[in-house]
Parts: sequence; structure tokens; C-alpha cells
Amino acid sequence: MAGQHLTKSRYMAGLQCTRRLWLLVHEPAAYEDPAPGSPLDAGHQTGRKAHLLFPGGILVGEEPWQHAAAVRRTAVLMADLAVPAVFEAAFEHDGIRIRVDVLERLGDGSWGLREVKSSASMKSHHAEDLALQAFVLAGAGVPVSSIELIHIDTAYVRGRAGIRWQEFFARTDAKDAVAATLVSLPGRLPLMRETLALPAPPAAEPGKHCDTPYGCEFWDRCTAGKPADWIDYLPRLTETRAGELKALGIEAISAIPADFPLTWKQVIIRDATASGRPYVAPGLGRLLHGFQPPACYLDFEAMMPPIPLYAGTRPYQTIPFQWSLHAADADGTLHHREFLAAGDEDPRLGFATTLIAALNEFTGPVLVYSAYEQTRLKEIAALFPGLRSAIGQIAGRLVDLLPVVREAVYLPAFAFSNSIKSVAPALSPGFGYTGLDGIADGMAASSAFVQLASGTVADPRQVVQYRAALLAYCKRDTLAMVEVHRALIRLADQVQAAPVAAATASGAPVLAEEVLSREPPVAIQLSSSGQP
Repeated sequence: MAGQHLTKSRYMAGLQCTRRLWLLVHEPAAYEDPAPGSPLDAGHQTGRKAHLLFPGGILVGEEPWQHAAAVRRTAVLMADLAVPAVFEAAFEHDGIRIRVDVLERLGDGSWGLREVKSSASMKSHHAEDLALQAFVLAGAGVPVSSIELIHIDTAYVRGRAGIRWQEFFARTDAKDAVAATLVSLPGRLPLMRETLALPAPPAAEPGKHCDTPYGCEFWDRCTAGKPADWIDYLPRLTETRAGELKALGIEAISAIPADFPLTWKQVIIRDATASGRPYVAPGLGRLLHGFQPPACYLDFEAMMPPIPLYAGTRPYQTIPFQWSLHAADADGTLHHREFLAAGDEDPRLGFATTLIAALNEFTGPVLVYSAYEQTRLKEIAALFPGLRSAIGQIAGRLVDLLPVVREAVYLPAFAFSNSIKSVAPALSPGFGYTGLDGIADGMAASSAFVQLASGTVADPRQVVQYRAALLAYCKRDTLAMVEVHRALIRLADQVQAAPVAAATASGAPVLAEEVLSREPPVAIQLSSSGQP
């Protein structure tokens, strides 16, 4: 049927979920070019760079909807013995259309099938992708004697003269893996064709397969009928436990029976969700010991470009480029310092020296909201031996708020997440991440800086806009930590003042089971200003 042919992307979608396959063909989302700096855009860039491995190769430039013309162009190039490789070679067999990343002419008259990926190694789904191509090439009468996955070698280190692409890419022999996969491939095709012929999408229960190996673009549609507290949102719920709940007909976290086996944190989340009442452990104050102002609040932003931008760096190496620091005096007065690299050179030395200088201005613990900053500091200390002592002193001042939140506090407004972007607005109503200009999460920040550092964004006005957005976002993150810390202190003070029979003699945090077996968790009411 017209328009219902299979392609590589459709076949891979069908392996993941037949419902996704149907929707992808019959109700596709409007096409959008990948956002600059996004993982998809990085994949496209990697594919183009791989062409440099095949000097003299020629690109079949016809668009996807010009498939017949692309097939004809491919045949012409294959017939020309002066063409060593064909990029985006087009073929069709048995109702399946493919474009081969690289079709390499070999000396014995056969061809080499080359798939380019921006990953660091070969995965099982890569073999599935290559197997479909091998199936079509065989059906089209193309003799293939070699099959390789071309991917990024993460051990490669960029030199001062630039990137040596022959060393940047690794070439992995995939022929055996493809042969093993080809055995079952023909048997999968009838179900996919039957699926495409259906008048409506097949039913499918959302689950972990929805983001393996790729996230499904139809997730929101397929989960629209699920409860707001759907059991799949319950953190660390195993597949076994989820299956047991579904067998009982239970889809909502709030409906999970009291005698159903859950972890202590899952019990807290279930009960807070069902009652609408926050949970605060009696031991919160003890957990906050050592966090009191004067204190600093620190956040880093970093990038992991697949194509290294600076000499001495590797593909996907984490390169910090920005920090934000709020410092609170004992009376609560806030000060702010920040750093954002220019991007035209390796930012790590400037990052480190400015951070050391800024933290020398202020005393007290340095609060972070994950182990991320500690890890980056260790890497910087190893890179710059002369700064090791100063960086070590900063690392020694770090205290992490995230374990405190995980251990001792849960509000229904956390929405099953301990992310600072969920926790801060919940603990401090009125605070949030709205109003930020285009950059409101770490991935967007990384993407924006990669564009600045690589020269993709060259318009001076746009550069100024990007830099302002990066500074505003990182500043908001450290201000979020200030808000969370202040709210936790207020909660701890109220809990300490309240008579809690469940508190242990040692003052240790009380787990959910202990609290529930004696008296309900302390209920805290937050006003619009975030005050209890």
C-alpha cells in the first residue's frame, strides 16, 4: 500500500513497539530539523565527518521523498569505477527502502556496508539496523563482503593540530553479529506489515520498552489516560512489583494497599500521595547539622561534546565551563559570584582559578545538590597539580543537600522526583524556573555552550543572548539551593518544636515504617511565601 513501506527507522520502531510503528507511519509528528547542539544534530555531524574516511566518495543528495531518483543516482555512481564510495546510497527491496550511510567499493568487485553512529561502541540495536540493510542489499543484488560499524573512539585525544579523523573513528567488524540477526529478520516483517494495514493503532501498554533503545515520541499520547500518580512514576519500582500491581488491577500509587511490599521511601511516597500531606522525618535537624549559615551554594555546568573542541580532550569528556555561587552571611544576606568561559579555549583553568578566588571570599560549608561537583573538582585537581591543594580545600567544604531531601522530606508536589527543579518550587512556593530565556535545564545549557564554543552561533547579538541565558539559568540553580536550604531549616525547627512520639532516643532519622507504626508523619503546611 502506498506510503506504508518499511524503512530503517520504521523497522527499528516496529522492533520496539508495533503501536509506535503504526503511529509513525499513519500519524507522524511534523518534521523538525534537529536542534543545533542536540544529540541528533551531533549524530548528523558525526556522519558527515565520517565521509572524510573515504576520499573521493560522492553523496546521493536526493531528499527522502525523492527515493526513486535516489535509487537511480546510486546505480549510476556504483557503475562508475572512479567512485570509491557512495554516501547515502539508496535501495529498495521487498517494500523496504533504505539509505546506506557509506557503501564502500572494495578491490574484488564487492562492496562494504558501513553504518556510522556517534556512540562509543557497538550495541545490539546497531546489529538490527545493519541486518535490515544487508537484507535489502542482498535482495537488490549487491554483493556485500564486509560489514562495519563506524563509531567514535573515546580513547582518542585531540592534538594541537586538530582532529585526525582516521584515529577519531573506530571501525568494528559487524559481519558475524549481522549474520546472527539476519536469521530472525524475515520472520519479523509480516507482523510489521500487518500492523501497518490496521485501520487503527494496536493497543500497547506503556512501560520500560518505551525508551529502549530510543525514547518514543508518542509517550504523552500513550500515557494520557493514566492516573496522575501512575505506578510507573514510583521511584525504583521493580518490574516484578509493577507486574504484581497490574495483575491486581492497580494503576495509581495512592491505591497501593498498605500491606503491599514496598521500600521505606516508596511507603512515604505512597502515603503522602494518598493523603496529600507532606512527610518530614523527626531527624531532619540532625541531618542538617553542619549546613548552617554562613554558607555557600555552588552549581557547575559542563558539556560532553562528541567531537572534542580542545587539544588534549577526548570525545564525550566532561568539560566544565560555568559555575554559579551564592553566599549567605549569618544574617541571611546573599552575595553572588559567577563564571562563564568564552569558549575559544579550554575553559578548565579559568574555571578553576576563578572558583578558588571566589570561594576564598566566603566562609562556611559549600552546599551542592548532587555528587557532580565533587567529581568535577577531583578531575580538575588531577589536571592541574599546582591547584591541587586549593581545589582539595574546596572539595573538603562540600556538603550535599540531596541525600538530606531523599532521606527526610517528601511533599506530594515533588511529583515523584528529588530533582532541584521539582523540590525547590515545592518547598518554596512562588519560586521556579519560569521566565528563563530558552535555557532551563542542564542539557540545554550544554548544547548552547557547545554551539558558542564551536562557532555554530556567530551572530554577535545571538552570542550575547546565549551567554545571558546561560548566566541566568545557572544563577537560578544556586538560588534554588538557597531556597531549599532555608525551607529545610524551617521544617526542622518546626519538627523539633512539635511533639513526635516516633522519634528515637538516639535522634536518628525515623524510617517510614517506624513512623507509620506509631503515629503519622509530621504534617507541615506551607504558606504562599514558603513559610511553615
